[in-house]
Amino acid sequence: MVISSETIFLPLLLQVLLTITVYVALAVAKARASKQGLVDLERRALHADAWPENVQKINNNLRNQFELPVLFYILIVVLYQLGAVDVVAQALAWLFVASRVAHVCIHTGANIVPVRRGVFMFGCMVILAMLVLATVAVFR
Repeated sequence: MVISSETIFLPLLLQVLLTITVYVALAVAKARASKQGLVDLERRALHADAWPENVQKINNNLRNQFELPVLFYILIVVLYQLGAVDVVAQALAWLFVASRVAHVCIHTGANIVPVRRGVFMFGCMVILAMLVLATVAVFR
């Protein structure tokens, strides 16, 4: 099966869209909490606990979108630049984004930490596999 190497950017774009979606969800949740009078107005600028739990979960998840996914973005560009985009790289990229979608759903929903940790660790293993692909490509 022949794959266009540019399609490696589709999961990257989906990850960006996921991050923007979390931003929008946070804005909506904050507006709703403010309207319902659930926010400690004096503490809200500097203290996460000034917001209700549902807002805190979304806010915490948004911070997560700038941790592990940053490595994903870098590895996508590295794999592309090294000409190492193949079926395996594509599959790993899509698996990573699927793990991030699951992570968002778990983190902003029931927030069952052992399940969330498992999904996070799966994403870490995918990143590690992408790193191995990139490293092999450097020495090819």
